[in-house]
Amino acid sequence: MTTALDQLKQYTTVVADTGDFQQFVQYKPQDATTNPSLILKAVQKAEYRPLLEKTVRDHAGESVEAIIDHLLIAFGTEILKIIPGRVSTEVDARLSFDTKKSIDKAHHIIDLYKKAGIEKERVLIKLASTWEGIRAAEVLQKEGIRCNMTLLFSLAQAAACAEAGAQLISPFVGRIYDWYKKAKGADWDDAKDGGANDPGVQSVRKIYAYYKKFGYKTEVMGASFRNTSQIVELAGCDLLTISPDLLQKLQDGSEKIERKLSAEAFKDAQIERVAVDEASFRFLLNEDAMATEKLAEGIRAFAADAVKLDKMVEELRAK
Repeated sequence: MTTALDQLKQYTTVVADTGDFQQFVQYKPQDATTNPSLILKAVQKAEYRPLLEKTVRDHAGESVEAIIDHLLIAFGTEILKIIPGRVSTEVDARLSFDTKKSIDKAHHIIDLYKKAGIEKERVLIKLASTWEGIRAAEVLQKEGIRCNMTLLFSLAQAAACAEAGAQLISPFVGRIYDWYKKAKGADWDDAKDGGANDPGVQSVRKIYAYYKKFGYKTEVMGASFRNTSQIVELAGCDLLTISPDLLQKLQDGSEKIERKLSAEAFKDAQIERVAVDEASFRFLLNEDAMATEKLAEGIRAFAADAVKLDKMVEELRAK
């Protein structure tokens, strides 16, 4: 029996969305993505406590910020021992509106990986898709440092990322779905508003079509899924980053998976280019209530988890 996961892999590069790298062996993803929330979740598990404690012990004389950086690289290095592809490591969300500090942090992360024997080609630097984050990506990409643009909720963000030459974008399917479902309230109908009509799915389809129509090299990686239906509807997308629980459901399932997206299908589509200068970007983002709210909310959440991780490290170091 061919599993739904195996079928999906015929059309799309499957990426594991977790810091729990011990689960990778059974799903065999090509790449892996992490973020502060996933790392925080992982280090609270008994099996990852020793990695946290060792990192704190080995770098006890350094600042909390430096220890966190070493912890991110420790996770990334372990992940790269298991997967054949790339790992995404995120720049602190608290730097989302500071281009220079984001660039400096990215350089530091790449330097730490290099000291660990990992070449920059196997690392994607994750940056928030703010105007400042996109400008940081533009500089880094020209230096040969590949970037994964996260917290992306709109075509305006996607267009700006592509023009900046970003390696990859991660549009957040599930968070878009969450916003529209909450906004519709009692009027939400799973039968009518789900599947191919899911607003998160439609957003990624629109971005994918835009990229393929205009020949952008930037990869589209759907992220933040709430159910397997969203994943199935995006079969054919360049990449999909999927949480372990949904990877398990796909592995347990045997439903027929068909390609839903292909570059050829959109090459003649009637699509207008989006202006990506700063004023246009900020106005278009401002006009999109969902994207504006989810971007701000996402940065706050990642920053809050970064603070929790800081406190955890600080307490361990004080012992």
